[in-house]
Amino acid sequence: MAVCADGHQTQATDYCDVCGSALTGVPAADPADLRLCPACSVPTSGRFCENCGYDSALPAPPPPRTDSPAADLRGTADARETVWVARVFADREFYDRVQARKGPDADRVAFPGFYPERRIELRGSEFLIGKRSASQGIVPEIDLGIAPADPGVSRAHALLRVGTDGSLTVTDLGSTNGTSLDGTETPLSPQVPLPLRAGSRLHVGGWTTITIDTLS
Repeated sequence: MAVCADGHQTQATDYCDVCGSALTGVPAADPADLRLCPACSVPTSGRFCENCGYDSALPAPPPPRTDSPAADLRGTADARETVWVARVFADREFYDRVQARKGPDADRVAFPGFYPERRIELRGSEFLIGKRSASQGIVPEIDLGIAPADPGVSRAHALLRVGTDGSLTVTDLGSTNGTSLDGTETPLSPQVPLPLRAGSRLHVGGWTTITIDTLS
């Protein structure tokens, strides 16, 4: 059994098992015997890492946590890189369906002769769909009260919400004429969030369709 300079008996032949000091006369380690230190990843051959002093006889250090706050922030940042876009336009097909089924206010809703399409980037977390009302303090991010306005749209009609994971949902806020999705006639249940995807189509009022997409 080898003895280090401080008099400790050691079974190792390169570094003392007790104090970690190098044993004199130890030949240089064969590169083939080198391994990576579990703590700092520097090549080492003895029990104690020459770089950080890690004792290889101890249990290996745990891997970095993937559920740490920093990891959560990275995941949220990656999710937030997705930017949703709402495309608002006058939809003749939807208007014809409303007229055919004699929907609410159908008799007073006329299809606009000209309605410029609008694209609204959804940068944030919540986006109200409705009509501006100074008296009621309603300022929707997607304002459908701009002329020519759809008379079938409520002041506070529906809400788009972007989750922390980047997902998008729509919630009808109890609108008078309801909100439907992807050409269906069945209105969404009020106050119940519904997941959306790229390509989803929201139908509100008497002729307004909002198509959801991602910013390319």
